[in-house]
Amino acid sequence: MKLPLIPDIALSLLRARLRQTVVAAVGVTFSITMFITLLSFMTGLNKMLDGLVVNRTPHVRLFNEVKPAAVQPIAATQQYRSHYHFISSVKSAHAREELHNVTAIRRSISADPRVLGVAPRINTPIFFNNGAVTINGAIYGIDVEAEMRLFHFSDYIVEGNTRDLKQVANSIILGKALADKLLVHVGDVVPVTTGRGDQFSMKVVGIFQSGVNDWDKVQSYADLATTQKLLGRPAGYITDLNVKLLDIRQAPAVAREYNRTYGADAEDIQTANAQFETGTNIRNLISYVVGIVLLTVAGFGIYNILNMMIYEKMDTIAILKATGFTGADVRRIFLLIALSIGFFGGLLGLLLGFGLSALIDQIPFNTAALPTIKTYPINYNPLYYFIGSFFSLATTYLAGFFPSRKASKVDPVVIIRGK
Repeated sequence: MKLPLIPDIALSLLRARLRQTVVAAVGVTFSITMFITLLSFMTGLNKMLDGLVVNRTPHVRLFNEVKPAAVQPIAATQQYRSHYHFISSVKSAHAREELHNVTAIRRSISADPRVLGVAPRINTPIFFNNGAVTINGAIYGIDVEAEMRLFHFSDYIVEGNTRDLKQVANSIILGKALADKLLVHVGDVVPVTTGRGDQFSMKVVGIFQSGVNDWDKVQSYADLATTQKLLGRPAGYITDLNVKLLDIRQAPAVAREYNRTYGADAEDIQTANAQFETGTNIRNLISYVVGIVLLTVAGFGIYNILNMMIYEKMDTIAILKATGFTGADVRRIFLLIALSIGFFGGLLGLLLGFGLSALIDQIPFNTAALPTIKTYPINYNPLYYFIGSFFSLATTYLAGFFPSRKASKVDPVVIIRGK
């Protein structure tokens, strides 16, 4: 039988059951629309939440952890090497907080083709003097340009100018919660005390807000040179090297390699923030499951409609087979009907899903915890539209396969004799 006749017959059957066809197409359209919107919104939300941590967390962090020596002096003594050693109250002594030979290490890591960049940092506790009250905090000495380029530091500055940290002597940027506690603003001077008891006056040139209030209560930032001066340390004093990789998935392997190569402690982002990755995976899984359930329900609707169409068109099927159409031709007709519903319903669902996502993207989202976020986050990943298209065709094909196979087995003699 000539194939061009099959689309014409399928179109005639679709028109004959126009209301049911529209209902089936609307089911597919609604499912695809909700699938696209849900995934775009949920993954956009995940990306925003993870960005609060991932943007500010190095993929690999090199540092020296203060800890007791693994081999105690008695174990290194030849006379007592074969004895059992019972040692109590072991303390850390002569621990080196700064990284040794940091310039060479930084140069070597920067030359690694897997590395996007390296940002040196000094991490030290500090005390803020608020009248007679002393507030515990932490100050991070940073390379301003490297932090802005690798860790989006300027995105979290809600008051002041990030580059003033480098240009203004003895300047500091405070977390918003800490600034509120100290009752200071940009341009004010805040007294600080180091762990050694030295006191300094620091000029506030900016306020940052990371979105994590517990961080903002204690964190502050200063230029590397300023922090080294506060601590009375030389220019080569660096406690951390924060490494940003081109591929975050390589972080665990790179951390182990750097630990062996440079003899420093190395922590990868997956280990440091395992709970965030787990939460993201679970939320994404829920989004995919809900979307697939919606598409499956739409598939059952198409299956029922095609089943009813076959029962009502038994005489038409019998006439087709009696006039020379084979069982395969009949199967193609009903599969074409199902795929047509899936294609046009899915296409309209993709357009509506994109439109609804764009509408959500314009809704204001104002919260004090996330000052840099102005609207609800949406992720316009083309992969979601491809998945939606695939599932719309796959579910409608499966929904039409079994009814079409039943129609292809109709015996025209039995049907015509019954008529």
